[in-house]
Amino acid sequence: MVSMSSEQPLILVCNDDGIFSPGILALADVADEFGQVEIIAPDRQQSAVGHAITMSTPLRSRSFQIDGRFNGQAVTGTPADSVKLGHDQLLDRKPDLVVSGINHGSNAGINILYSGTVSAATEGTILGYSSIAFSCTDYDEDADLSGAKEAARRVIKYVLENGLPKGVTLNLNAPAGPLQGIRWARQANSRYVEEFEGRVDPHNESYYWMKGTMEVLDEAEDVDVKVLEKGYASLTPIQYDMTAYSLMKDVEDVEL
Repeated sequence: MVSMSSEQPLILVCNDDGIFSPGILALADVADEFGQVEIIAPDRQQSAVGHAITMSTPLRSRSFQIDGRFNGQAVTGTPADSVKLGHDQLLDRKPDLVVSGINHGSNAGINILYSGTVSAATEGTILGYSSIAFSCTDYDEDADLSGAKEAARRVIKYVLENGLPKGVTLNLNAPAGPLQGIRWARQANSRYVEEFEGRVDPHNESYYWMKGTMEVLDEAEDVDVKVLEKGYASLTPIQYDMTAYSLMKDVEDVEL
């Protein structure tokens, strides 16, 4: 298990919607109930960048006061960059907990793979910290985050008291509005059915907009997407080890 320090917990708050999004302030509000909050997040919208990190250009950060209450560092890179930079350079001490969100939009099913919000939390796990990602299924910036905040409150309390197994990140998704309850859930087997709409710009150059819908290939009642459809928040333990262990057993005696 990842253990906690004995002093007041230091909680690193990140996201992928940008440091000035309503969701990150909502999460900082909750984290402030449990310890010292430091916000380190991208300086702009970085949704769906996954676990990208910046290699070819330098990173910069600027200090801000967020809502007049929280210390903030706006980073010119990705969510994963923000957590890495906080860990190595920007924090006076190592965090006891990394939380990411509250994202505007679901990060259930295959969205876990694309999500910068989830990747910020996963980066925290890679670095050895207990880490949690939080999302609300409503994409509206004025979404009612009350249920997501209450879910965050419960899950942060649990993790600070119990820690997490090494290599495990928690991914929570909540519907907008009051919290009906939290259910442990598996990641739904799903994919996007995508289309690209082709257009021509005023210079007669072609360009494309991607659009699509999620197709859920898993009808089990205990998967995150189905739990959310029933009005509950879903809580999914995930890991960055992508080894297909079932296949490893099948091929252990195979010579190539």
